[in-house]
Amino acid sequence: MDAAGESEEPVSGEALSIAHALSHPPESYGNDPDIEMAWAIRAMQHAEVYYKLISSVDPQFLKLTKVDDQIYSEFREIFETLRVDVLDPEELKSESAKEKWRPFCLKFEGIVEDYNYGTLLRLDCSQGYTEENTIFA
Repeated sequence: MDAAGESEEPVSGEALSIAHALSHPPESYGNDPDIEMAWAIRAMQHAEVYYKLISSVDPQFLKLTKVDDQIYSEFREIFETLRVDVLDPEELKSESAKEKWRPFCLKFEGIVEDYNYGTLLRLDCSQGYTEENTIFA
């Protein structure tokens, strides 16, 4: 990167196309495998950055957004019994869970930049990102 922070490599047309596609609301796509793969790639990139952060900074001092406390408070109101140390995929992917997750995410539209992006979650927080310990949600 140069001093201005710009990439030395030009952005490909395919990358721009994927970026444009990912800017649309997720419900407009159905289950398009190409879009799902693009979301998964983006989620993996985010996961790598966040894993480095949480591995190197004491979590009590780490703030990922300006509204972390609000997000956590509202999360615990809606998902009061959800265990976050060891996740059950069914609690994340079931129809009843989806009925809760979508409105929760929409509360942060316009507040959190990536409020509706898919994310890679570690099923067991004491382990790293591996194929067996990761779910795309």
